[in-house]
Amino acid sequence: MTTTTLAVLVPLLPFLGAAAGLLLGRSAPGFVRPLAVLPTLASLVLAALVAARQGGGRALDAVTELTPTGSVPVELALHIDGFAALVAVLVGTVATCVQIYSTGYLRDDPRYASYAALVSLFTSAMFLVVYSGDLMVLLVGWEVMGICSYFLVGHYWETPEARAASLKAFLVTKLGDVPFLIGLLALATEAGSFRITKILGAVASGSLDHPTLIALLLLAGVAGKSAQFPLHTWLPDAMAGPTPVSALIHAATMVAAGVYFVARLLPLFEASRAAMVVLAVMAAVTMVGSALAALAQDDIKRVLAYSTIGQLGYMTGALATGDRGAAVFHLLSHAAFKALLFLAAGVIIHAAGTNSLAAMSRMRGLRDRVPDAYWTMTVALLALAAIPPFSGFFSKESVLGAAEHVVTGHTEHAPGAAGWTVLVAGLITALLTAAYATRLWLLAFRGRGAEAPDHGRQPLVMNAVLWVLALPSLALGGLAFRLLPDWFDGQDLTPTLTTSVLGTGVALVGGIVTYAAWRHTTALADRTPLGAVAAHPEGDAGLVEAEAIAVHRAAYGDLASAPDPSDPGRLLLGPVHRHAAAGFHLDAVYTTLFVRPVQAGASLVRFLDREVVDTYVRAAGVLPRLLGAAVRRAQTGNVQTYVSALLAGTVVLAVAAVLVAAGA
Repeated sequence: MTTTTLAVLVPLLPFLGAAAGLLLGRSAPGFVRPLAVLPTLASLVLAALVAARQGGGRALDAVTELTPTGSVPVELALHIDGFAALVAVLVGTVATCVQIYSTGYLRDDPRYASYAALVSLFTSAMFLVVYSGDLMVLLVGWEVMGICSYFLVGHYWETPEARAASLKAFLVTKLGDVPFLIGLLALATEAGSFRITKILGAVASGSLDHPTLIALLLLAGVAGKSAQFPLHTWLPDAMAGPTPVSALIHAATMVAAGVYFVARLLPLFEASRAAMVVLAVMAAVTMVGSALAALAQDDIKRVLAYSTIGQLGYMTGALATGDRGAAVFHLLSHAAFKALLFLAAGVIIHAAGTNSLAAMSRMRGLRDRVPDAYWTMTVALLALAAIPPFSGFFSKESVLGAAEHVVTGHTEHAPGAAGWTVLVAGLITALLTAAYATRLWLLAFRGRGAEAPDHGRQPLVMNAVLWVLALPSLALGGLAFRLLPDWFDGQDLTPTLTTSVLGTGVALVGGIVTYAAWRHTTALADRTPLGAVAAHPEGDAGLVEAEAIAVHRAAYGDLASAPDPSDPGRLLLGPVHRHAAAGFHLDAVYTTLFVRPVQAGASLVRFLDREVVDTYVRAAGVLPRLLGAAVRRAQTGNVQTYVSALLAGTVVLAVAAVLVAAGA
């Protein structure tokens, strides 16, 4: 079987599995789980075969045109280079793990059949994005992922949070997709093709007249799909969906699509220095802002959601320095440990028996109850914090090293301003990332909140998937930076001494300071029990604990069941905590700037339609009705009345005739 045939089957098999699952879900429920797992697993095997045959060498290109579409043809094209081959293996691995994990996590869910089919369709769409060599075909996969995310985030549609989150995710990403589509059409018009290879050829020859405008339009779509500032607000709310969906969306599919798209067309963005600076600023604001927000969140899944936004900021930052190898390296590494983090969080939530008990401040005694999640999540958090020798260290250092190369003038692919912006923001984010990773670990596994009910040991498949993902989280980085350059155009991914020391140093500082803050708040809670504070709220409990108790009393009333007050995030952030917990009020800003004006405009239109337009419409009916009523009154049916009216009319006409004659 040819490599092209294998590549075509990779997205086709999950699509067929999704179609079969939707058709047979109700009539043959016994086939649902095999149809969910086996096609995705087969696609993973085929993607690995394609990667082995491609071998990081010359890109595989295949194209066919089904029908003429005008001056700019749309073609079914494959373009598989080293980046595409490895990302496809990554997508297959995470999707397979999610499908296997979901068989245990959603084993009692009555809507599991539709859920599994949508996950398969989601996976098929991402494979299409990865392998596609034509931007219009890529757009099909791009949009299919968007509609699948709408249904998957809203899986628990009976809850208002899930309904609102799914609608928000759909609308915000579509807000970015509109300029993205305009940018694609403008790019194809100037390049004369939607084919990626031809577009890159046009960029190399300088044939594009407006590279800056096109790049900025495309970045709007990337910001929406990959949850970058200012279109990132949908991602934390998307946690209302099932936890395996969060792992799938955050690790290797939807949010990675924007980063992968820019990596594919990086020469286009490099043709505009302004676009590279905009990309760097977007990445910097995203990194630092999301890390601060993560440090203030109480829901474990929202912490991980903001963490994903920040790590995607690292990837876009690497692209802003002109190093797509570092960006995709971090994409691969991040996918492993972030999928592990979400699935481990799912085990914790599953142990509590409900998705609503994801608040870290209410967790207690989980280390002994979920040992598999404890050990594997510890590995993943160390990778997230970029502590050597875990995978996140090597991939994050490749990003910081790329920024250092721009700053020191070793590369001219990006302006110096972009390099400085990414480097400074990356180091600040490394400090904050280690801080919120440490906080998550302390509150989740050494917390002092009200203990949730124990729902027994988790299904074997869930714990097994955690250990499978723990292996690349631990070992991928050390192997990858030596092996990946052959797949990434020979780009060196070896960590540099300066950024390695700085990055690891600030990460250790962040972790140590957070641990010290936790010990301090814990000591305060030990010296001043909650009952004593409740009886003497004006005592010497300390400002931090006093504020925490006030929040607990307002939220829970009964302090005996209140969450643990020893959260170090409030102490570390101080007055910023309230704003960071609310995502710096961006949703409120958007409500003021966009939602309320639209609602006011809609109210005005409704008023005009009801009070003005409807008035004229009603008047057009009232006048004939009045005339008809007048005529109806004249039709009495009495012959004497008719004769009297006839005589009266005759007299009137006669008088009128006499008057006219006299006047003449």
